[in-house]
Order: sequence, then C-alpha cells, then structure tokens
Amino acid sequence: MEKTNPITLKGVREVEEKKLVGFRVVCEDMTGYGEEIPEASMSLGQRKKEIKKICEPVKLIGAFKASETSEEDDGYWVCYEVHEFEDIPEGMVSLIVPEQKYAVLNVKGHASEIFQVYSHLHKWIEENGYKRVPDKWSLEIYSKWTENEDHVDLCDPIF
Repeated sequence: MEKTNPITLKGVREVEEKKLVGFRVVCEDMTGYGEEIPEASMSLGQRKKEIKKICEPVKLIGAFKASETSEEDDGYWVCYEVHEFEDIPEGMVSLIVPEQKYAVLNVKGHASEIFQVYSHLHKWIEENGYKRVPDKWSLEIYSKWTENEDHVDLCDPIF
C-alpha cells in the first residue's frame, strides 16, 4: 500500500484579519509548550460553547510570533475564530491577527511532529525569493484535531 506524503505545500496566500478567543500559554522554556498546548486545546474544546459569535466551520487556531517582540506577544495562543468579540469568557483572552501574506504548508500527522516540519517551509520560502517576517503572527490552522492525527495549515508570515 502506497503511503501518501504527509506534507503538502499550498504556496502563498493572503489571510484576512482574524479575531481569536481562547487561552494564552506561556512557558519558561520551549519544552513546556509540548505539554501545555495540548492541555489548553482540550480545555478550550470543553468550553467552546461559552464563546459567542464563533465562526463556522469551527477550526482550532494556534497563533505565535517566532521572534520575541514584547512580553505581551510572548507565548502561544490556542483559540477559535469569532466574527466579533462579545463577552469573552472568564479566563480566556482575545487577540486580533492583522491581514498578512503567508507561505502555507499543510501537514497530516501528530501535532508533536509539527515543529520539525517548519524547516521544510522555511527552505521553500528562501528558495522562492520570499523573506520570513518572524515578528508577525504565525498561524497553525487545524481542520482536524484528534489524538492520533491532525490536519494543520502552517502559515508562516512572509513578504
């Protein structure tokens, strides 16, 4: 049986402004994120009904800045997109990610493997004459989120 490639380059795409509501995860070092992000994702899923004006279809969205720009931007946001902000649930945060041009790579696999795939995306960006913008918001847009397999678009900001 032939195995399909878990990585598909989708190319360059303009992504419109996103209004996000969810949890912000901040860890002292990178190793903590591997445990904290899945926990925050599960908690968010359990509290999804509390979020008003949620966009359909519901997709889990991770947002982060690859380079540290400020203390307020540090961390990883685990969120759902909303049409507009209304009564942010207790313990949750809101975030606006401005419209941005992204290089997009789709990955099918487990979320724990995603970090390793970014090198493929960064290489493609460089080979195709684009520049990464690590001080802008990167997005991970999940169309499927399960214990065994995730489908996620990795969106790395470029110009």
